[in-house]
Amino acid sequence: MIEELREQVCRANQELERHGLVVHTFGNVSGIDRERGLVAIKPSGVSYAELTPANVAVVDLEGTVIEGELNPSSDTPTHLVLYRAFAEIGGITHTHSTYATAFAQAGRGIPCLGTTHADHFRGEVPVTRPLEREEVETDYEVNVGRVIVERLAELKPADMPAVLVASHGPFTWGKDAVDSMQNSVILEEVAKSALATLQLDDAASPLPQYLLDKHYLRKHGADAYYGQRDQ
Repeated sequence: MIEELREQVCRANQELERHGLVVHTFGNVSGIDRERGLVAIKPSGVSYAELTPANVAVVDLEGTVIEGELNPSSDTPTHLVLYRAFAEIGGITHTHSTYATAFAQAGRGIPCLGTTHADHFRGEVPVTRPLEREEVETDYEVNVGRVIVERLAELKPADMPAVLVASHGPFTWGKDAVDSMQNSVILEEVAKSALATLQLDDAASPLPQYLLDKHYLRKHGADAYYGQRDQ
């Protein structure tokens, strides 16, 4: 099972580069084996071209390295905070993709301006508060996770599988590593469209709630009818 997880995490990380969401070694994807309490994550500073399943790091939920000779991503503590807080999360992706990061740097959520956004995110993609100096200087990566958890206090992670960390960048999650990566791809397109819309009309109104709900629920609701039924 853990080898399959390492393979999936490796593939999801490499997909980030293919989709143009990362440059150099910026960004990481992780996945969790809930039964064993183990997390596979990209090793720190390793290029996507050099990444293999064998060098994907495996840690427990306290951050102890279980498998792999390379140091896990420096963002590992953030991932672990989210895994401990939200049992439904199976994979996490962090990038510095251009458009989503632009909103994060501006300290602005990504408004839901159209149905493309509503198909995937149930409302504005939220932005966290800025970290305080003490939070940055003490357990920085842990505190990044904590401000994400704080921001999601009144939201369902399944309905809102993304957040922007103020002045930093986006995190997304999903049922597994690949799903979380795909949410990062979608988030970047949504951010790109939102920025273009606001450039055309800086007073553009958010989508009416009834239309937002219709588009979101027809794909993700209890009576969803988008796509094909399971065979």
